[in-house]
Amino acid sequence: MAEAGKPADQGRDLPSAVSLTVFFPCYNEQDNVVRVTQGAVDVLESISADYEVIIVNDGSADETGRIADGIAATNDRVRVIHHPNNRGYGAALQSGFRAATKDLVFYTDGDGQFDMREMPPLLPLMAEYDVVSCYRMNRQDNVLRKLAGWLWTKMTGWVFSLNLRDVDCAFKLYKRAIFDHIKMESTGALIDTEILARIARKGYRITQRGVHHYPRTAGRPTGANPRVVLRAFKELLKLRRRILNED
Repeated sequence: MAEAGKPADQGRDLPSAVSLTVFFPCYNEQDNVVRVTQGAVDVLESISADYEVIIVNDGSADETGRIADGIAATNDRVRVIHHPNNRGYGAALQSGFRAATKDLVFYTDGDGQFDMREMPPLLPLMAEYDVVSCYRMNRQDNVLRKLAGWLWTKMTGWVFSLNLRDVDCAFKLYKRAIFDHIKMESTGALIDTEILARIARKGYRITQRGVHHYPRTAGRPTGANPRVVLRAFKELLKLRRRILNED
């Protein structure tokens, strides 16, 4: 079960020799991928982590893939996964989680709306928990997106008994071994709900922390596409039936 959320404590000591995969799903993020990747590398170097960074290029139609390959060519700790076609947000997360090789795995989106410097204070929590699921304290979206996000979190919480403040917040830290024991089937917007629901049913420990959210400075958001949202709502009850039938 998830505990009550609270903002990340910047004063927590870091565990020694942290082994960490950081990855970003990217779709048409040519103007963000360099900044986001370099920000992650800077933070990981500052904490002397044993790390890898994975860029998941989900069939971008712009220069994201070429730029990502250029980054990887200059840093052997960065690698790129290319989807030949746009397979969806869930498929991009699945690729990142399955490719991770370190003890812990963290993901955030490739749009640069979070500050990677808020990730290290989450690491000490992994001594007690299996997942840190963050929530946006100051969500920088329009009213419609905020309302849709709030309704979605309430509905998924009701359907799966998840006591979470922001199920889709793209700032989460997991123990990688979890993904050896759970299925991941959703290729679209339902992926965060599916992962957390399966994790909760298996008894893994989830905690929450607040992180800051910043306006997008480049590129265009895709998560509010009405077809994507409608598909997620349609699949929600189907997912519940599948999970219950697996018990």
